[in-house]
Amino acid sequence: MIGILGAGSLGRLWGASLPAGSAGYLARPGQPLRDNLSYRFRPFNGPESTVRTPFLRAIDEPELILVTTKAGDTLDAIAGIVDRLPESTPILLFQNGLGSQQAVAGQWPERPILAASTTEGANRPQPDLLVHAGTGDTWVGPMTEPARPCLQGAVALLQASGLAIHPEQNILRRLWQKLIINAGINPYTAILDCPNGGILNAPLYQDTIEDLCQELSVLMEAAGQDRESPAALRQKIEGVALSTAGNTSSMRADVLQGRRTEIDFINGYLMKLGNDLGIETPVNQMLTERVQQLSAH
Repeated sequence: MIGILGAGSLGRLWGASLPAGSAGYLARPGQPLRDNLSYRFRPFNGPESTVRTPFLRAIDEPELILVTTKAGDTLDAIAGIVDRLPESTPILLFQNGLGSQQAVAGQWPERPILAASTTEGANRPQPDLLVHAGTGDTWVGPMTEPARPCLQGAVALLQASGLAIHPEQNILRRLWQKLIINAGINPYTAILDCPNGGILNAPLYQDTIEDLCQELSVLMEAAGQDRESPAALRQKIEGVALSTAGNTSSMRADVLQGRRTEIDFINGYLMKLGNDLGIETPVNQMLTERVQQLSAH
């Protein structure tokens, strides 16, 4: 049995994709106990169906925990359930950006903490409807030493979903690659209130993307990642923006629905990293502050 902590879009995608009876949700402390979570699921291909995924009981001991909460909620969410788990139970993190993964690994270094980077796309246009908007790949890798021997087993459990799952020993490299894409798309979509493709011709984007990519390139190298030129990073960002042109980013969706965004773990993380390393990041700072202002309103 796989336990899912977090019933947002990604958590519901796993609940719908894993074989019936092989997954259940974990209630956080203080949440009302329910028998199951029921919602409509519209797959990328195929007819719409109704999914009913149970909530696990306190006595259940899942083989793997998927944490699909927002980055800012992750530490508290895990702290609320970790004492009921055997120390050997792998915990797999699905958060956007960077910072939350290191915080969890630092809090529980004795536990098998894994992290994932995924390009699967899912959204909830209505509260009871989950749409699998785009298929992709999911890479899973260790964040703590005890996670290394658990990697293949975790990947095998997830492959029962039919989604494309891959082991990745250097998961930080994958997380950095996704961070770059998110930093170059998500804040612009939130500020401009447009789908991904709508940013490309906007003056705000055109006036700042070159300097943003320069900041990203320098930060990557300073953080020990392979250096990529600003031009190469811009090409990657714009390639994803074009291939997902009609999609709404999670950050724009959060702003539209009055939820806290993950800007602190994307451009905000890069701004803090720059401060720590003595690297100026004015574009990341501008994007972070503008999205924070939107969230505050």
